[in-house]
Order: sequence, then structure tokens, then C-alpha cells
Amino acid sequence: MVTRKVIVIGGGLAGLVNALQLSRQGIEVALVERKRFPFHKVCGEYLSNEVLPFLHSLGVNIEELGPSHLTHFMLSSPAGRFLQTPLDLGGFGVSRYRLDHYLFQLAQRQGVTFRQQVSATGVNFDGNSFTVALSTGEHLQAPVVIGAYGKRSALDRRFNRSFFEERSPYLAVKYHVRTQLPKHLIALHNFSDGYAGVSAIEEDRYCFCYLTTRQNLKKHGTIAAMETQELSKNPWLRDLLLNSEFLYPQPEVINEISFAPKACLEDHVLMSGDAAGLITPLCGNGMAMAIHSAKLLSEQVLLFLHGRQTRTQMETNYSSAWQRQFGARLQTGRLVQRLFGQPVLSELAVASLKHVPGAVKAIMRHTHGKPF
Repeated sequence: MVTRKVIVIGGGLAGLVNALQLSRQGIEVALVERKRFPFHKVCGEYLSNEVLPFLHSLGVNIEELGPSHLTHFMLSSPAGRFLQTPLDLGGFGVSRYRLDHYLFQLAQRQGVTFRQQVSATGVNFDGNSFTVALSTGEHLQAPVVIGAYGKRSALDRRFNRSFFEERSPYLAVKYHVRTQLPKHLIALHNFSDGYAGVSAIEEDRYCFCYLTTRQNLKKHGTIAAMETQELSKNPWLRDLLLNSEFLYPQPEVINEISFAPKACLEDHVLMSGDAAGLITPLCGNGMAMAIHSAKLLSEQVLLFLHGRQTRTQMETNYSSAWQRQFGARLQTGRLVQRLFGQPVLSELAVASLKHVPGAVKAIMRHTHGKPF
């Protein structure tokens, strides 16, 4: 049995940031990740500048990663009508392959213990501490466990999380491409039963990531056929698909994406990032939310480990802070998503928003946070 102060399950943004923040305060952290760094993830790869002050406090220098700098937002309807508006805070684009690997290396230098290519198969709480069973047969023990394993995991079934048993119609597809598009622009292009985000990342590359439904894929048979017959009806996407160099032969794909409400606490395991709640990709701020949720959680864990609050207080305070910070954003995201993906509604929404720029600004304010 190996004992640490904190066990983090999942090495995405939330998991890595929790590990960094805690280890900087001298806390022994073990992080369990089922893949080996570096690796690709299905993600829009856009971050609002709201995260920069906090990342700087962790010793993260984003400019070392060569990010794109995004200053404007574009929204198009399935027929190609569009609007553009400045991003109030601005943002940057960087691949998860590069960003997560950078954070992993930084956490390693700070003393975080990593178990890579290993899965957590069970979590047991005895009232004072947790025992986490690993796929290797090893067991880890700690007074705090953080669940940061992303959108969906077999652990969700073990926790009897309600959303896990409900079929979700959504799937997401991601490519990296080289193409001729403005580097300062993050674009959201609608098509029937879905929408696609396109923005520059590092090294003259672009992230092209879209959300659609299983039914849309079933209708066309293959991803390639769906892209040719459905996405290409939007002239912006048709141009992208025809005039881009696709940088890997097969896309990254993830199924069963659920936007249903989740709890940020399950059997005393503290959930962070997408494991606690997922904003619709339409709102383009999931990466910033993951980082911010890790900050909120680590602050409460530190108070608990330093004897300044009880476990019950830690759990209650984190749940309250999470809800205050993200509850309204997630609700806004779910409401806004209903306007898009359906051709008639999408056309009406883009046409209406084009004439009411204040409404676009309001949506952005309600789905983005302030610098922290």
C-alpha cells in the first residue's frame, strides 16, 4: 500500500492543475492517468485569457508553447450567413497535446508521482481515508481523492451517477489541419444537427473540432460521408474541408458526451473539471472552466489538509463555490445550444444576433468568467 496526501484520478487540465497547485504547497500528490503523455484529446483547444493570472502563479509561461492569439469571434449559419465580434478578454489557442505535456513535465519537476497507462478500477472510503485500486493490482491510499477523469469514465458507473445510464446522442470529432484562415479568429460554423469550431493553435496549425449526433452519423454511414454531404452544405466548412491539409489520417472521436447536470461530489470524492460539469462546446470555454474548478478545489483541499476545516466543511464549501462560479454558465450553455444545430433556428439565431450585437456580448459574458 502506497500512501499520499492526495490522489488525482485523471491527467487532463483539471487533474494536472490540481496536482500543480497542491504540490507547490508541499502536498504529496499521486496522479493516475490511463494514457501516456503526450497524447491528443478531443477538444476545441481555445482558452479565454481569464486563466492567465492563475497560470502565471503556477509557474506556467504560456508563451513558451507558441500559442495563437485570438481576438475576434465569428458565427456562421448553415447557409453561410455570418457575424463577427471582438472577444472582450481575448484568448489563445494551443493544442492539448502540447499544453498537457507541458503541465505534466512541470508537475513532475515539482515532485508529483505519476502512474501512467494505469486505470483506477475502484475507490473505497472508510470514513477517514480512501483506498484506490489500480488496474496493475496496486493500491494507493490518501485522505483526499480528486476525480478529474473527464467527461465519462467507468468510475461513473461505480458511483451510480444518473447521467451515465442515460444514452447521450452526442459525439465529437477533432482534426488538426493546415489551412489559410485568419489566425486571430475563432469561428463557430453551424450545420444540420451540429456545429464546428475552428481556430489557430501553435506552429501554423488549426484545430477543427465539431459536435454532432449519432443519428447524423448513422444517416450518412461514415464520418467522411457525413462531412461531404452534411458539413459541406455550410460554405465556410466546405472551403475548409476542400482546401486544408489534414495532419493525421484519422480524427480523434469521442462518443456519449453528456451535458446533463452532474454533482461535484460523489461518495466524498471531489470532482473537478468535466467530471463535475460540462459546458456545451458551443460556448467555447470548457478549458478555462476546468482550470478554474481545479483552483477552487485545491484551495479547499489545502484548508482541510492544514487542519483549518473539517471534511464536511471542505465538501460543502467546494460545492457552494463551484455552483456560484459555474452553475449559471452551464445553464446558459444548455439554453443557447437549443438555438443551434437545427437549420431554421440556426438561420434565425444568426440573423437576429447580427442585428443585436449586445446580445452576443451578453451570451459571452454569461459563459465566460473574469480573470482569476
